[in-house]
Parts: sequence; C-alpha cells; structure tokens
Amino acid sequence: MRAAGDFDYERDGTDYAERRRTDPRLAARVHAALGGARTVLNVGAGAGSYEPTDRQLTAVEPAAAMRAQRPADRPAIAATAEQLPFPDGSFDAAMAMVTVHQWPELERGLRELRRVSRGLVVVLTFDPDALDRLWLVDYLPELIASERRRFPPLQRLADVLGHCTITELSIPLDCMDGFLEAYYGRPEAFLDPAVRRAQSSWSFLDPAIVERGLSRLRADLASGRWDRRYGQLRSQPEFAGALRLVVSSMVAP
Repeated sequence: MRAAGDFDYERDGTDYAERRRTDPRLAARVHAALGGARTVLNVGAGAGSYEPTDRQLTAVEPAAAMRAQRPADRPAIAATAEQLPFPDGSFDAAMAMVTVHQWPELERGLRELRRVSRGLVVVLTFDPDALDRLWLVDYLPELIASERRRFPPLQRLADVLGHCTITELSIPLDCMDGFLEAYYGRPEAFLDPAVRRAQSSWSFLDPAIVERGLSRLRADLASGRWDRRYGQLRSQPEFAGALRLVVSSMVAP
C-alpha cells in the first residue's frame, strides 16, 4: 500500500482524460463561482477538467503524463502548487479541482493560491466526514477509511484561505466525471478495471482487500441483494454525497 497522497500520476494517470471528463452541470457551478474573473489560474490542472474556455486561463500541472492528455490549445506549465512561478496578484482567480488532497504541503499550496490571486480562490474537493454516505463503504470500508485520511478536513482549508463559503454539490446520476460517487447508481462500473484506474483511491489498498470487496459486490449484484438494498439509486436523479465547492473571496492586501 502507498502512503496517503502518494498517487503516481506519471505511472497511473494515463486514463484520466477519457474517464474523468468534465460534467457540464458541475462545471456550471464552478464557473459561476468564478464570477467575473477574466484571468484564471488552474493549479493541479490535470487533463483540464472544469477549466473555463471563455476566460484567459493559465494551467499548472506537475505530472508530464497528465500534461500530455491536455488539449493542444491548452498546455500546462510544469510546476507545483507549493511553488507557483508567478508574482503576487497575477490572476483574478485561482482554482484547484479535486487536487488539494494530493499536495504534499497543503497549507503552503493554499497560501500560494491566495498569494497569486487577486482575492478569489475556488476549490472542488470532498468532505472526508461525508464519504461514508456512499454504499461502497459496506463492501470496502478500508477504501473509505483511506480516503478519509487523504482528503483534508474542510476547516483546514478554511483556516488558511479565510472567508470561505462551502457548498454541497449534488451529483447527477449520469455524471460524466468518473470519481467514486459518480457511480452511486451504477454499481457494475466498479467491476471495470478501466474505471478503477481513473480513481486514485484503489491504489492505496492491498489488492487482496480490493478483490475481496469486489467479489462480495459481484456476488450481490448477481443474486439481486445489492438491488434489494440499494436499487432505488439506479433511478435516483441526484446523490448528496461528499462533493463540496469551497469558495474563498477576499480583497487581496
């Protein structure tokens, strides 16, 4: 097993552009949070999910494998959140989409977001205290426990960024972004290795633990037990899980 936060995007991130696509409904919430910002920095930008196309955007991504999956007209600078190569107040807004849990020095990275923005920081993340809302906890409690250790408490973000509004985002049934909760009503997806490869969560568990949990899920799907317990989720239009939008707005000194 790997240490929390030690996912190797160079080796394991090659399927992200295909499986972790921007969901337009979630994107609308992110872009609304950016308000009137015209210049935006996306930190830990990955393959480019949730980046607005109607603004001047600069992307930062440390992993070459992720930068290679970006659209040709939206290249990313090779740099880390903890050491952004920009002067103070270079951008109207800074954004970080499902990435802060991977930063080795979270507080330093958040302070850098604050430093290079002119007052607005938008972070998409997951609330570790709400991760067990997903039924997967019944099959792989070890996975949920691992994720709780990886994702920082929301108060930790707020303590650094200041003036935060935290909003729970409902996840649509046909969510196009393949994070764990996106498949709340499509349980068979977790049996697909390609789906799991685009979710860093699985890499932190012993393969024997993963196989044991998936074997139980496979059996319950075959017997109908999963549907007897959770079948209503297959048609439930939205799921209130752990996805959170953190918006910090303050006037830069």
